Amino acid sequence: MNFAATAALSLAMSTDAFAAAVGKGAALHKPRWSEALRTGLIFGVIEAITPVIGWALGRVAAPYVEAWDHWIAFGLLAIIGLLMIRNALATPDADEAPAQKHSFWVLAVTGFATSIDAMVVGAGLALLGANIIVTAAAIGFSTFVMVTLGVMLGRVLGTVAGRRAELVGGAILIIIGCVILYEHIGHAA
Repeated sequence: MNFAATAALSLAMSTDAFAAAVGKGAALHKPRWSEALRTGLIFGVIEAITPVIGWALGRVAAPYVEAWDHWIAFGLLAIIGLLMIRNALATPDADEAPAQKHSFWVLAVTGFATSIDAMVVGAGLALLGANIIVTAAAIGFSTFVMVTLGVMLGRVLGTVAGRRAELVGGAILIIIGCVILYEHIGHAA
């Protein structure tokens, strides 16, 4: 993967965490930078670890699926992208009570929930032979920055911006999947 693809993937992987952070920031009364940095660090570390786990699992499976790796990567990215778009377009639950304080465990569970897609992407990257250390670090750093800003912007932006970010992130994942498929089919021809 080149720099542009890594940057786009990092941004796409961090949008669902950004959406969650905007919601967390909107739920807090005047969030402080310390809370935003703490939240960004928790999300960023988790988001950097999960693609490595997925990559390790993907490396084990790679010899068995080499002929279809580009189709698998395309399929996984397209499915994740479509799910992100669906979530962005879903109507929020009006009965949700706003959180008063975010504990470490609530943030960790939320961070893990928003990073499942990064684990799946990591498995796809193993099939493509991508450098997982660089990609995971980029995803973790991007998530750290996006979540930190998301918490601070949460009160101003509300959940509308978070939903739009998730919509854009889903579209980016689908585009990356299409580019991977095109590059592999183009090289085979």
